[in-house]
Amino acid sequence: MLVHKIASKISRYLLALGRARHVDITDDYVRWLQSINVGYLHYGNLYSFNYAIQRLPSDAPILEIGSYCGLSTNLLTYYKRKNGAKNPLFTCDRWEFEDSSHVIVPGTDIPMEQYRAFVKASYLHNVVMFSGTDLPHTIEAFSDEFFLEWSNRSAVNDVFGRTAGLGGPISFAYIDGNHTYEFVKRDFENCDRFLERGGFVLFDDSSDGGNLGSTRAAREAGSLLRYEVVAKNPNYLLRKR
Repeated sequence: MLVHKIASKISRYLLALGRARHVDITDDYVRWLQSINVGYLHYGNLYSFNYAIQRLPSDAPILEIGSYCGLSTNLLTYYKRKNGAKNPLFTCDRWEFEDSSHVIVPGTDIPMEQYRAFVKASYLHNVVMFSGTDLPHTIEAFSDEFFLEWSNRSAVNDVFGRTAGLGGPISFAYIDGNHTYEFVKRDFENCDRFLERGGFVLFDDSSDGGNLGSTRAAREAGSLLRYEVVAKNPNYLLRKR
């Protein structure tokens, strides 16, 4: 047991320094889910999901920015269930994409609005199927709009037709929306306003050597004195001191 604890500490230390390959905790459920639920996900994020959810400082909500077809949403619910976490999960997405200036999906005659509706419907179908006993409150909004409502402690309708009361502290935030630096930085600043001490924030697509704005924003956040880098697996997972 002692050897296991020491090895675990060394592994986390090397991950924080970025000197270890990412830890992959993919199991049969994850492989089974991924085979049917489309989505973009680096499987190193699973370790970070599990690590943060095991160590949540309270029962305050978990927040996911960007939902796409629901793969990461269903996985967050899975790790909640696996660890007995009762924290409500809130997500936000407008299902409008960074290349959605196209009138049609490139290479097809499918209107972009029809594609957007299809992706949203896929999200609803996937989440009801795999997280039906613990549905998140998904708000159809850009993250800026979501945080405005959160700040105002608004009561809003989620995509499942339920009323959701917003506001208060957040225990864990997963930033996976627009990956440009300006958007990621603003998402982090908004999360930081509500993130509890001891709470976590994970930046998707933020690995060292990456060419997206997420990497720059995550590095800057990790350099703040009020945050510590818990892991780079390979994406940055931070904890608020």
